[in-house]
Amino acid sequence: MDRRTFLRQGAVATAGMGLLPSLASAVAPGDSTPAVAVPPAPLLEPASTVDLTGFTALATFQHRGTRWTVHEDLRTPQGALVLACAAGVLNLGKRTEAVWGSEAPPYLGLPLAELAMAEADLLADRLLRDGDPDEAEVRDVAPPPASRLDPKDHNGRLPWTTFVGTVQGNDTMQIYPDGRSRTYRPIHAFPELADADKVAHRDEGLLGGWMPAVHKVVHAGEGRWYDVSVFADVNAHDRFVVQTWHRTVLVEHGKAVRTVVGYSYPDFPPRRRGASAEDFYRGLIDFAASWQAQLAETSPAALPDASWSDLARFAFARELVVRPGGVYPKYGAVDRDYAGNEYDGFQDTFTSSLYANLEWGRFAQARAVLDNYLSEYTQDDGLVNMRGPQVGQFGLTLSLLARYLRYTGDTELLRRHQARIEATAALLVELHDVSLALPRGDRGYGLIHGWSESDACLYPDPTLWWKPYFGNSALTIRGWEDIAAVWPALTGNDGASRHWQRRADTLRRRLLESIRADIRRDLKPAYLGPLPGTTETFRQAMSQEDPSKSEQLWSHRAYAELLQADVLPPDLANLVIDCLRGHGGTTLGIVSNIWKPTPEGRDILGFISYGYAQQLLRLDRIEEYLLFLYAHRYQAHTRGSWTAGEVAGITGGMPLFCMPAQMTVPLLLRWMLVFDEEQDLHLARAVPRDWLASGQPIVLQDAPTPWGRVGLRLRADAVQQRIDAEVTLPTKQPGATWLTLRAPAGMRLLDVSVDGKAATAGGPNHDRVPLPFAAGATVHVQARYG
Repeated sequence: MDRRTFLRQGAVATAGMGLLPSLASAVAPGDSTPAVAVPPAPLLEPASTVDLTGFTALATFQHRGTRWTVHEDLRTPQGALVLACAAGVLNLGKRTEAVWGSEAPPYLGLPLAELAMAEADLLADRLLRDGDPDEAEVRDVAPPPASRLDPKDHNGRLPWTTFVGTVQGNDTMQIYPDGRSRTYRPIHAFPELADADKVAHRDEGLLGGWMPAVHKVVHAGEGRWYDVSVFADVNAHDRFVVQTWHRTVLVEHGKAVRTVVGYSYPDFPPRRRGASAEDFYRGLIDFAASWQAQLAETSPAALPDASWSDLARFAFARELVVRPGGVYPKYGAVDRDYAGNEYDGFQDTFTSSLYANLEWGRFAQARAVLDNYLSEYTQDDGLVNMRGPQVGQFGLTLSLLARYLRYTGDTELLRRHQARIEATAALLVELHDVSLALPRGDRGYGLIHGWSESDACLYPDPTLWWKPYFGNSALTIRGWEDIAAVWPALTGNDGASRHWQRRADTLRRRLLESIRADIRRDLKPAYLGPLPGTTETFRQAMSQEDPSKSEQLWSHRAYAELLQADVLPPDLANLVIDCLRGHGGTTLGIVSNIWKPTPEGRDILGFISYGYAQQLLRLDRIEEYLLFLYAHRYQAHTRGSWTAGEVAGITGGMPLFCMPAQMTVPLLLRWMLVFDEEQDLHLARAVPRDWLASGQPIVLQDAPTPWGRVGLRLRADAVQQRIDAEVTLPTKQPGATWLTLRAPAGMRLLDVSVDGKAATAGGPNHDRVPLPFAAGATVHVQARYG
């Protein structure tokens, strides 16, 4: 079955599926203050799940007709905060991470200048020396983001490192290392928090593990610390002002010796006095209940280290905080760069959001984001309401629209926007026609020309980057093929579909012809430029006096999009990845922000680069995929507060937040466990060997695929050296369903049975098990290893 037939069948199979109502109500410009619904009752655990022995009772109060008591484990900074009532308990864990990193020497002992200037990715080479990278080693390989907050801003203040907000609000509030916001300062009550060295060595996390509530621990001597919590008031009705709850506790040897609670602003007696602790806890109950409801649609996951699944859930919570009304796009938050409206229509904000929400089953949010973008940011002629359209992203948009239809069956929404979807595809046809009119000897003949990066339009002569980047053509092919496959099911007419498929076939032939003719095999590893006809490598081009005048500027995007499109045969895809790793295009296994090399550091591209990781997975370069995942979490996110940077250095500075970077880890975690490739469904393809060795369960439930929802549960028994797996199959049949069982390090599979019958494992590492199909059935797999 070819890809077009497969995609069309997927669209027909899911047509008519219902959609959940949107969880977020958009706030249109000019609307009155949005109404804030009364939060639902929180989801509670049975009281028997929490042993409160040793906890300190802090308060008793009434809230919405229910009597609550508050208990906190003050014996450790990681102690839980538990709110209990007759119906059960709200258990808010306080797991934290050290923002300053570790005492281990950075860079595995290599001089920074050496690894920064090397063409090879020296850190990646070392971290991959023994197969799967060691997560702790990746975590400690470099100073984490925001661990070295210097220089300070022009007022001598440390920069903000995270922020809070609500779904209904139109703005966010930044939070600084000492726990202050722009309107409230804990140091008024606790001057010791002005000690920059103490604050720099703090731990940070999120209440409940994933909720957008900042939690900080500032150590102040043996058995003594400040516990700081900040969250936005979900009951606030302000459109632009973010109202915030604050609690600061000085803990000494297991006792809360002083607690100060605040709400948004300092006291102004007698009219504005400090809030009570009981009011803080009432706000916390509503906060937790509200966020539980907002994330209810997310596919449930349980991983050996809960912080990984929490990181994915937090990304979706953060998106709702960043988007006004939970829907309107924002590339960044807080600062004009990147919260200004000039960035709102940025295509990557849309495509990364739609992709991640779809993959985690968040169909209501995906629908809201899609409807908003096609209504507000897509013009009738297919162009986007943004200063610098990116050609490749038009193709990715078409591909994701097809994925949306295959997953949800929501024909109504796409039919409503049919004219603009067709205009988007036609825009690419026009660009293709222009390229076909060029002389056949022209390097760009038959290839899609245009900007690959939005920022190109800001330069004095943007035509310098109106070029035939390979990524533009690759994502155009992908977009045409995918939308062509589902269009007849949507419109009942296959004329446009056949036209787009013919275009894609023509462009694919020309793209592969151009790429093969442009490979430099005189270099080791072989080299391919980001567009045809380059005479310098991208690093040579960026090493010139003014790299911003090179047509190879933003090469990182061109390469990532070329790989994400999945139009290259394996030999060429492997060549491109080897080219990047060997010629200065990756840092810690992640696509670098390719710029002028400097001995002072080397950068990681926090957004866009997920297309590179996706291709690693397709090529079964699993160890590199895991390095990308680990490095992105630990070197592109702040510790504990998980603020993802657009571009992150490896020397500990604070990166500039952008929302697409925040969506990368959720995508990689989902694909690690459930991934569709052409007509096949892959399960557990990139599960780390250490995760199975832990003996803890690995679970993902109700994950959407083109064939319906699937479920996966894995667990290994180290004593019996056995892996047990349970797979819930989709309702429609993939071409093949594969379960990968990556045995613990140093082990290999000895035998496998599927539903009690002997099976043979295959694949490149002899660990891939074919599963028989029965619609919606549960398949049991058992494997021995040794």
